[in-house]
Amino acid sequence: MRGVRLTGYKHLEFVEAQTPTPQEGQVLIKTERTSICGSDLRTYDRAHPEENYPFGLGAPCHECLGEVVETQSDELKVGDRVIVIPVNSGGLVEYMAESPNRCIKIPNEGDLSVWMMCQPVGTVMYALQESDNVLGKSVVILSQGPIGLAFTQLIAMAGARQIIVTDLLDYRLDMAKKLGATHTLNPLRDNIEEAVAEITGGHMADIVIEGCGRPETCNQVFRVIKQRGQAILFGMTHTEDSFMFDYNAMYLKVPRINVTNSARAGENIRSIAECVDLVGTGRLDLSHLVTHRMQFDDVQKAYDTYSEKQDNSLKVVMEM
Repeated sequence: MRGVRLTGYKHLEFVEAQTPTPQEGQVLIKTERTSICGSDLRTYDRAHPEENYPFGLGAPCHECLGEVVETQSDELKVGDRVIVIPVNSGGLVEYMAESPNRCIKIPNEGDLSVWMMCQPVGTVMYALQESDNVLGKSVVILSQGPIGLAFTQLIAMAGARQIIVTDLLDYRLDMAKKLGATHTLNPLRDNIEEAVAEITGGHMADIVIEGCGRPETCNQVFRVIKQRGQAILFGMTHTEDSFMFDYNAMYLKVPRINVTNSARAGENIRSIAECVDLVGTGRLDLSHLVTHRMQFDDVQKAYDTYSEKQDNSLKVVMEM
């Protein structure tokens, strides 16, 4: 089978690999769609030591979907389509062998690229399930990439009173407005702290969500949150893991901090399944996230498009 691996700084290469054989209790999945997550850029956007290359087969990618073509389990049958949370390889491969407990079944009809969006949005649902009720609250969401937009959409559905969002890119702010944001701010034009104070009548935000892992937004959380408000840290750092932290700003607000930025925060497969149910019953539309559709052969272009935010991109989905 064909697979892809990262062999140098922002350089992906195709390789031939052995098709995995499903073991007892596993299923073999033919990959049909993959998409790129912001957390993949932690690997892709960094210049790693030369000895770290090449990275593992299929990496960096964990958003993938496919069809069961062989089964050694009673839990899934041949022909089932599933979102896969891979552990045995990255997602940039033609076939994966995984346990059914790493799979979320999806309907056989509908746009596969849109179904793929249930994986990242399901992780946002998990973060909200682990957090305070937003009904009637003032919420600030720092960053409106795909994750930030998912927070905006779900929080609007949940009845937040004010949804104040920020981003450096106006096309993302325009989408946020369509999804329910009540106020959109661009740090290139707006003083975020002053604007939040004005919008909230000086009370500041009940809940602040950091969605991109940047030093400036991580510190900004504690300047726009109210006393003893809730901070949700979801974004993952990209090119640097250590940076200066304004401890005094945090100390003055004594917030309750909830970190939900990876699978280490808890098992989110159930939340992804719940997202599939919401989409399947028409209560949640995620089609707006899929802005770019490419072929697997264009994997390098796909990653560069996503990394560099080219052409007003949100999510880039590849068809295998």
